[in-house]
Amino acid sequence: MKIKRTLEDRVRRLAEQYRVVTITGPRQSGKTTLCKMLFSELPYVSLENPDLREAIQTDPVSFLERHRGSGVVIDEIQNVPELLSYIQGIVDEDEKPGQFILTGSHQFSLMEGISQSLAGRTALVKLLPFSIVEANDVESLSSLEHYIFRGFYPGVWSQSLEPVSYYRNYFETYVQRDVRQMMQVKDLRLFRNFVRLCAGRVGQSFNASEIGNNLGVSSHTVKSWLSVLEASYIVYLLEPFSGNIGKRLVKSPKLYFHDVGLASYLLGFNSPDQIFSDRMRGPLFENLVVIEFLKSRYNQNRESNLFYYRDKQQHEIDLLIERNRCFDCVEIKSSATFSKDFLKGIGYLKKIQPDLIGESYLVYAGEMEGSIRGIQLVNYKGLTEKISGS
Repeated sequence: MKIKRTLEDRVRRLAEQYRVVTITGPRQSGKTTLCKMLFSELPYVSLENPDLREAIQTDPVSFLERHRGSGVVIDEIQNVPELLSYIQGIVDEDEKPGQFILTGSHQFSLMEGISQSLAGRTALVKLLPFSIVEANDVESLSSLEHYIFRGFYPGVWSQSLEPVSYYRNYFETYVQRDVRQMMQVKDLRLFRNFVRLCAGRVGQSFNASEIGNNLGVSSHTVKSWLSVLEASYIVYLLEPFSGNIGKRLVKSPKLYFHDVGLASYLLGFNSPDQIFSDRMRGPLFENLVVIEFLKSRYNQNRESNLFYYRDKQQHEIDLLIERNRCFDCVEIKSSATFSKDFLKGIGYLKKIQPDLIGESYLVYAGEMEGSIRGIQLVNYKGLTEKISGS
């Protein structure tokens, strides 16, 4: 099933302007499918193939010379990072755009190689799993709980895969393989427990010492494990707002998963009905919405520019979006019923720092939309369409 990705037209334009286009994102987020669809005329090479990878590592010059001038798609480039230096030499001699289309799933190691070899030569694009709009092109689900349970990985939607089995296989196959590639974890059982503990802290400030105490490991170990999850596009850390507004602000980032379906699986949910009455329904909804905004930013080829606000007096706003030298404010509530209490955080920040605030929104599960006290009420299914400028 062909599903149009929001990024398609942008990637095409970038390939007409840059010598190299690099697409990063989680495994199975659709990078390979996107490249094969947009650049079907180019040869495709996957560096996941061990025999091919060994042959290329043995003689990288011959491999690249075969594709000089004609172009090539190279999948999972981080498996042979030394290729980046050779690619630099080729594109420095020939400035023709669209010569190399690269993909990668390890953002830290890949970005290190790009900064050393391809800085200024490549366009960088991040492709996350489906947005709600993209998923709804396949099927519009009946409830919030179904979206949370299914998640947004393309395979679950386009192939109608059962979510629990899919995410079990995804976790075992990809997360643990990445762990082995990136660092030596002696006890994979303990690491699995760590990832599940992270799922239980969705929407909370990340506290390495607390998690380390629960697991019986050091905070240093916890931080190194977290870096693996970040590098593999499993978790996303939302940084706190740190502006000078005369208040003592929280300094720890909040933890989210790049896909809410994976978080739902790790929490042990076996059906959407289990989510409805569970205490994690609210945090998982917040996860869905925050990542939906992140996808919108990436699909526009922008930096995330997302923060949250919390001070020591527990005044909080779920999401701040930096735009035009001020911040749009977003409150996120899983309730389908509006309450004026939902607007307290935004009202407080408007009162103490009115020049800081741009537009204000409440994203919730209710159907009523409109404006209350200058704050727009938006149903979660249409949030990127209603707040497209953010």
